[in-house]
Amino acid sequence: MHCPKCHSAMDPIQFEAIEVDRCTGCEGLWFDAMEDRDLRGREGVDRLDVGDPQKGAEFDAKAVVDCPRCSVRMVRMVDHQHPHIWYESCPICFGSFFDAGEFKDLKQKTIADLFKGRKRRKRPLH
Repeated sequence: MHCPKCHSAMDPIQFEAIEVDRCTGCEGLWFDAMEDRDLRGREGVDRLDVGDPQKGAEFDAKAVVDCPRCSVRMVRMVDHQHPHIWYESCPICFGSFFDAGEFKDLKQKTIADLFKGRKRRKRPLH
C-alpha cells in the first residue's frame, strides 16, 4: 500500500491487537475502518504518531486524496472536538488518513483548541 498524500510506501505497525499503517515518507497514519475510533482513548497510542506536525500541516493542504485501499476519492472530515483537525476518510471502506501530528493532537485537549475551533467557524450576521 502507498500513502495517499506523498505516495511513499506504508509500513504496518502494531499497537496491541490493531495494525496501523505509517507512511515512510510523510509519516501520516492510515487506519482501517473504525480503528482510529477504537484507539483514540487508549493509553500510549500517541506513540503511533511520531511524525513532525509542521510537515503534516504541509501535506494537510493537499485536499484531493484517493483511498490507498480502494482508490476512491476520500472525503475531508473535521473532528467535532478538535475542529482544527482535518483528516481524510474513505466513503467505501471507511478507512481514515491522518497527517503527521494530527492523531497525537486528538489526544491533547487544550484551551487553545477552543480558540482554534472558533477561528474556523463563521458566525452568522444578524
